[in-house]
Amino acid sequence: MTSAPARDPGPAPPEVQLRILKVLVFSQALGGAGMAAGITVGALLAQDLLGSTGLAGLPVALFTAGAAAGALGTGQISQRWGRRPGLALGHATAAVGSVGVVAAATARTVPLLLFSLFVYGAGTATNLLARYAGADLAAPEERGRATGTVLLATTLGAVAGPSLAGPTGAVAHAWGLPRLTGPFLLAVVAYTAAALVLALWLRPDPLLLAREWQNGQATESRGRRGHSGGAGVVAGAAVMVTGQLVMIAVMTMTPVHMTGHGHSTQAAGLVIALHVGAMFLPSPLTGLLVDRVGRLPVATASGGVLLAAGVLAALAPPTGTAGTVLLATALVLLGVGWNLGLVSGSALVTDAAAPEARAATQGLVDVGMAIAGATGGMVSGLVVAGSGYRWLALCAGVVALAVIPLVARASQSRSTV
Repeated sequence: MTSAPARDPGPAPPEVQLRILKVLVFSQALGGAGMAAGITVGALLAQDLLGSTGLAGLPVALFTAGAAAGALGTGQISQRWGRRPGLALGHATAAVGSVGVVAAATARTVPLLLFSLFVYGAGTATNLLARYAGADLAAPEERGRATGTVLLATTLGAVAGPSLAGPTGAVAHAWGLPRLTGPFLLAVVAYTAAALVLALWLRPDPLLLAREWQNGQATESRGRRGHSGGAGVVAGAAVMVTGQLVMIAVMTMTPVHMTGHGHSTQAAGLVIALHVGAMFLPSPLTGLLVDRVGRLPVATASGGVLLAAGVLAALAPPTGTAGTVLLATALVLLGVGWNLGLVSGSALVTDAAAPEARAATQGLVDVGMAIAGATGGMVSGLVVAGSGYRWLALCAGVVALAVIPLVARASQSRSTV
């Protein structure tokens, strides 16, 4: 069993860390509502404008590809100027992309829709990158819980967003806009508010302050940790990338699968709301497990949970109440498995990354996650069109079980040599 990371010198005073977490929680609640728009109706918009189920995964592929560019850009901005300008600019970018999606859907202009989804995705990278800001000033043995606190805040908006697909659609219709643009109207307001909250109140900047306190002490601190830098970063990245690939692939096609078998958009939105809640709601408990049980055991468990989600989704009847309940349960497990991998992987990367290059390293890791998500989103539509939703769900679960536990075990072996 590997040793727990040792405490870095100079942890933040509790009142400073508490203030930072409060601002991040508020902004994440707003950003979560904006993020839910793409999850809920992105695939349905593409299916409507492109007239093809096989291309229904294209929006997720585009905004996750955009997230790759956004993660890289936000990581570099944060590395140079701090978390506050990086995160605020990211949310503002997502708001601009949301405006473009509404305009494209109203004018039924496919090129504008695709470009706007890319811009929207570049901004949504901020929703996940904010988790690192929560851990900037936390002691290593408390990083899991700090990360979990920030992710939990995303639940508030992310769960409400999909469940508001019907009401926001009604508002859009009343304004003469397509119903499917309703969630993106909400995203415009939510992301704009989140950008303002961060720009005005994320002071002191957590990354700059952490770097100041850790200057000159990083080598000693890293030498006491249980994982070497390279092994920790690679293991954490691999766990998060695999979890993202599996989660995006199954999640993207679930609304298309449901509406294609007679379920209403509202029912599909409810299932996705439960899924998104499961992605973020367990975060405090996951963070506690990561801090007390260890990064690698929790990462390994994520592979088994994702397999269970894939098998259950594959076995769920496509119609009827029983099918809806089973799909909802499968999507909840999918979210929990993703959460286990994300929190444990984030802690592994933060532990191993040098303080002077931490934000850039974290941004690069999230680039990998975004590319994996883009791949999962694009491939998912093709697999469903060719072989069906059941094969997609089953294969995704097998991939998770084959990769995540093996990576965690290999990293554990290297760290104990």
